[in-house]
Amino acid sequence: MKGNDMTRAYRYQFREGVDPRDVEDTLLLALLAAEGVFGEARVRMDGAYSTDREARTVTVDASTAVGQIANAVFTVFAVKEFGRDAFGVRRLVAEVLA
Repeated sequence: MKGNDMTRAYRYQFREGVDPRDVEDTLLLALLAAEGVFGEARVRMDGAYSTDREARTVTVDASTAVGQIANAVFTVFAVKEFGRDAFGVRRLVAEVLA
């Protein structure tokens, strides 16, 4: 994870059969879309995420405007690319992330 100070985040759990590399590519596209809104520098400073290929999870910080947009775009992209039933998502709070 880029930094350990996430106060709010969303964790996406992907089902078996969904290629983790494709998930990571989709996340990078969502971050690129956020760059279109905020610019590259702000996304680099305020965007934080982690991936765990073995656990099939992606966690994206939502404590900033950048993270909120990245999460929204990633969710839409993931539904369109992998299907509504290919993953679950839940909001985490600081206690869970500590």
